[in-house]
Amino acid sequence: MRDHGRVSGYEAVAAGSALVAAPGLTDPNFRRTVVLIIDHRDSGTLGVVLNRPSEVPIDDVLPSWGRHATGPQSLYVGGPMEQRAALCLAALSAGTDAGAMAGVIGLRGPLALLDLDSDPDLLAPQVRGLRVFAGYCGWDGGQLSGEIERGDWVVVPALPDDLLAPAEVDLWSLVLRRQGMPLALLATYPADPSHN
Repeated sequence: MRDHGRVSGYEAVAAGSALVAAPGLTDPNFRRTVVLIIDHRDSGTLGVVLNRPSEVPIDDVLPSWGRHATGPQSLYVGGPMEQRAALCLAALSAGTDAGAMAGVIGLRGPLALLDLDSDPDLLAPQVRGLRVFAGYCGWDGGQLSGEIERGDWVVVPALPDDLLAPAEVDLWSLVLRRQGMPLALLATYPADPSHN
């Protein structure tokens, strides 16, 4: 939707929602990214970029988790903050209750945060797929709402398949296209506007 020249999202920011970078957001950390929100409070917001796979195999960093990860089995760059910290996100299998599992924090629907200190062999049968992220995105209280008001981000519902999308899929365009008009038009914005 357009409001005074800005693009606004369909929903409020919450755990399990997605931030889609507006075409005009040129910060190299966030250009054409989709960020899954893990936690959102008055004091701040935490999320991970879903569409930045690295070349580092998970086995090189967390050997017991690598074989359980959805391909590619490499670390994803979750954001510019604390890139030595790792977070694991999963899409739980149908009927799995995150609240009944040790080492699992439910986000929304089947999306969950897994404790990397847990035994992956015990958790893996309960998940449809998982990804491990190095680093995260963080905003202080009020900072993200200012960026959304400025038109840097579109807030949309995240789907479990967003987390598990193959690396070769243009997740940014895919998420925008499924929003319907007029947001779907943003998906046609060229990666390099000079080639338009």
